[in-house]
Amino acid sequence: MKGSCLCKTIGYECDELISGIVNCHCNTCRKSHAAPYVPTARVKREHFRWLKGFEYLKSYESSPGKLRHFCSICGSHLVADRSSQCHVILRVATLDDTPPNTVVSHIWCSHDVSWLRESDSVPHFDEWQIDN
Repeated sequence: MKGSCLCKTIGYECDELISGIVNCHCNTCRKSHAAPYVPTARVKREHFRWLKGFEYLKSYESSPGKLRHFCSICGSHLVADRSSQCHVILRVATLDDTPPNTVVSHIWCSHDVSWLRESDSVPHFDEWQIDN
């Protein structure tokens, strides 16, 4: 599967996800992605490769030993990792190809904030709703 950042400057490839997709609700994921939660999955290091734009990759240590890697041009967060682990944590939404895996759980829900909770009473639209 191939993936990239928003501006397509950085490209990567991974052979397979070694886990189901986990939606992380932790404070640092919410802040770093500006989203209520982030779909993630593990990829063995030997099954992950940068294809292009590596020189534009920047890193931020968001917690002790955990690096978040992102594009220095568009800001897309692509992977996170701890050097002691045999896998990287892929930001699944950056895949250009559809992964075969599905969401298996939500984690760090204790960090949820009330104003981000979705409700069935909130309208959903297929595309942008234009105000008249």
